[in-house]
Amino acid sequence: MQKTKKDLAMHISIITIIINIILTAFKLFAGIIANSAAMISDAIHSASDVVSTVIVMIGIKASQKNSDKEHPYGHERIECVASLLLSVALFLTGASIGIEATKSIILKSYTQKESIGMLAFIAAILSIAIKEWMFWYTRSGAKKLNSSALMADAWHHRSDALSSVGALIGIGLSMAGFPVFDRVASIIICVLILKVSVDIFKEASSRMIDTAADEKTEKLLIETIKSVEGVIDVNKLKTRLFASKMYVDVEISADGDLTLTEAHKIAHRVHDLLEESFPEIKHCMVHVNPYKII
Repeated sequence: MQKTKKDLAMHISIITIIINIILTAFKLFAGIIANSAAMISDAIHSASDVVSTVIVMIGIKASQKNSDKEHPYGHERIECVASLLLSVALFLTGASIGIEATKSIILKSYTQKESIGMLAFIAAILSIAIKEWMFWYTRSGAKKLNSSALMADAWHHRSDALSSVGALIGIGLSMAGFPVFDRVASIIICVLILKVSVDIFKEASSRMIDTAADEKTEKLLIETIKSVEGVIDVNKLKTRLFASKMYVDVEISADGDLTLTEAHKIAHRVHDLLEESFPEIKHCMVHVNPYKII
C-alpha cells in the first residue's frame, strides 16, 4: 500500500514538473517578447511550482519510510514539513512579485505608449486552461492518497491558474491603452499567491499539533464501534491527525461479568473493524470498561 502511494505520487509529480517546465519557458518567452511584466511574474510563479513539486516529492518519499528505533511512530510528519516549506517558498515568491510591481507603479517605470503584444494574452489563456487541469489532476491524486503535501501542491497549481486570470485581465487592459494595469495585475497575482501560501501553512500546521478529526468522522467512528457485538456503549473517543494518518483512542463499555478473554475479544473486534473501515487509521487503542446495570 505504501509503495503504491509513493509510486502514484511520484508519477503525478513528474508529469506536473514536465508540464510546468514547458509552460514556464513559454510564459517567460511570451512575457519578454510581448513586453508584459504580468506575464513574466506569472512565469516566475510557474517556475516556483517546479520547486514546490520537487519539495513535495522529497517529502512524500521520506514520509513513506518504515518506523525505526529513533522514530517508532513513523515518518509521516515529514510530509507536513514539506507542506510548510512549500508555503514559505510560495509566500516569498508572491512577496517578491508584489514588491517589484509596486516599485514599478511608484517609480512609473512604464510609458503610456508601452504596448503589450498579443502573445502574452494567448499565453495567459493557455496557462489558465493547463493549470486548472493540473489542479484537478493533482487534487484527485491527493484525495486518493490522503496526502496533505500533494493537496498543497494542487492548490499551488490553482493559485497559478488564478494568477493567470489576473494576468489576463491586466494584459487585456494594457492592450486597450492602460499599461499601468499590467503592473496592477502583478499585484493581484501577489495577493492570490500569499493567500494560498497562508492557507497551506495553516493546514500543515494543524496536522503537526495533533488536531482532532472532524465531527463527521468521529460520529462515523462511534457508529462503527457500536455496531460491534458486545459493545454496550462508547465512553470516550479521542482522535488525532498525524500528517495523512489518524490515531484513535477509545474506551468502550462491555458486560462486567465477562471473562478477561471475552472482553479482550470484543476489544480486538473493535480494533480490527476500525482499521478495516478507516484506512487512514495508523493505530487504534481500545480500552474496555465494565458495565453494570444498577
